[in-house]
Amino acid sequence: MQKLMGLIRRCVDDYNMIQEGDRIAVGVSGGKDSLVLLILLAGLREYFNKPFALEAVTIDMGLGMDYSEIQKLCEEIRVPYTIVKTEIAPIIFDHRKEKNPCSMCAKMRRGALNQAILERGFNKLALGHHYDDAVETFTMNLLFEGRIGCFQPVTNLDRTGIIQIRPMLYIHEKTVDNFAIRKGLPILENRCPVDKTTKREEVKQLIYNLSQTYPDLKERIFGAMQRYPLPEWEPQGRYKRPKDQVEG
Repeated sequence: MQKLMGLIRRCVDDYNMIQEGDRIAVGVSGGKDSLVLLILLAGLREYFNKPFALEAVTIDMGLGMDYSEIQKLCEEIRVPYTIVKTEIAPIIFDHRKEKNPCSMCAKMRRGALNQAILERGFNKLALGHHYDDAVETFTMNLLFEGRIGCFQPVTNLDRTGIIQIRPMLYIHEKTVDNFAIRKGLPILENRCPVDKTTKREEVKQLIYNLSQTYPDLKERIFGAMQRYPLPEWEPQGRYKRPKDQVEG
């Protein structure tokens, strides 16, 4: 916990993610990434030198998922929790019968989430993207779109005025997995019909295979994004490459 708190604090400082008085909503899907982010931000809230408010928000896709255990977790860590009911899944899979649903789904979820946090008066949205997500997204853009790009650590959404932050970018996926298991977090099974069949899963496997021959591949890609740098990826603080983490 202490090590992960140090990594998330360093990322927040490097990219100036949190200001005093911020009202931050954590987008909680029920997966390990968003739950670990929620736990870490709740911990950071207790000692960070810039006081901020924190709340968890879930967009219920209409897949029949039970969020009661997440509600209990939020009560334990003293974080208010809001569930927004939608019919996104039935619209995409039953009515529209989308052959490539991921893009449409992501757009509808973002819209519902942004609307929910605007209605509740939040100015920032924290998302659970980690180190491996950034490397995979960069690689996907290169392979499938022929461009060099990735999401930004801090993104200003001009239309809504919301600022998206990604405080877990210095934390590896396996570190997130290990922490979630040790803490016994109430991870929900993903009921999406296309889960584990996406292009991202293909790229994840490709990077894994290449890493067997080039063990520092992910580190080099992540470092290249900061040194290039991509827009908004150059850290403002003293960056330490986040490599020595528990991978077992």
